[in-house]
Amino acid sequence: MDEIRIENLEVYCHHGVLKEENVLGQKFLVSLVLYTDTKKAGVSDDLAFSIDYAELSHFAEKRMKEKNYKLLEAAAEHLAEDILMDFPMVKKIRVELKKPWAPILLPLDTVCVRIEREWVPVYLSVGSNMGNRKENIEAALRALKQDKKISSLTASKLIETEPYGYTDQAKFLNGAVGFYTLYSPEELLEKIHEIEKEGKRERNIHWGPRTIDLDILLFGNRIIQSESLTIPHREMHLRQFVLQPLSEIAPWAVHPLLHRTVSELAENVKEEKP
Repeated sequence: MDEIRIENLEVYCHHGVLKEENVLGQKFLVSLVLYTDTKKAGVSDDLAFSIDYAELSHFAEKRMKEKNYKLLEAAAEHLAEDILMDFPMVKKIRVELKKPWAPILLPLDTVCVRIEREWVPVYLSVGSNMGNRKENIEAALRALKQDKKISSLTASKLIETEPYGYTDQAKFLNGAVGFYTLYSPEELLEKIHEIEKEGKRERNIHWGPRTIDLDILLFGNRIIQSESLTIPHREMHLRQFVLQPLSEIAPWAVHPLLHRTVSELAENVKEEKP
């Protein structure tokens, strides 16, 4: 991506652990790297296709002054999130906050915190085989759409499939959903569990019946293996009921371990057997 840079914007505000810092305030230097696509703006010479750095600078100053944080880390985190949510053309951001008057009673140039945050593409599988299956799924999608840290949600058509694993249960409606998110993988997993709880999901039988089931399939190109989370989903490449709807909305998405596109996986997967 292209970059637009704002270097060392001076802002006088009241962040700090010490009481004196909160009362008297001090100077901070804000540097931003805005990752975006400048091609259309460059060709057209039209500001409507770019980021107004004057507007964004005033926005950053206002946000830095609106709330006092003890830590530079907190100020940087909230500033990055606010800019990403309020300026749609910013796909990724680097925030650097410098504190030149840090009260440590030693000579120094500056104390600095630098972070990078971005809208990450995510794909989920969604399914239901209890109650009003279609409404269960639609309610889950509404909950995702209403979340400010989720944008540009796209959903596949729903397909009816036989149960997988534990077969003594009703047929499923299955689909896939894609969106961009500011959540970390762990935060998204927590959000998904909240939505499942609201949908009265119960985890009594492995692969058993459920009102709503949401699984993270892909999270950008990240590879995660922990006790609570495995990304990419460990069995997505084996499941036709996952790959078929996913290939409808993201045939080009690449499995970061198998290095094959979703459409390639969907063409080659064999129908699962009970």
